[in-house]
Amino acid sequence: MPVVIDQVVISVEVSNQAAGGAKQAPPAIEEKQIIVAECVERVLEIIEDERER
Repeated sequence: MPVVIDQVVISVEVSNQAAGGAKQAPPAIEEKQIIVAECVERVLEIIEDERER
């Protein structure tokens, strides 16, 4: 029986605490939007690659 995925939910948290870095001011809204857009683009590329197989 094939498994069909109708929806994918992706949550991303970006921080520098795990690397032991000093606390920095949060990135500007534009920078956050750029990061989210890159993540979405990469996920869509992965999904498209999986469909092609």
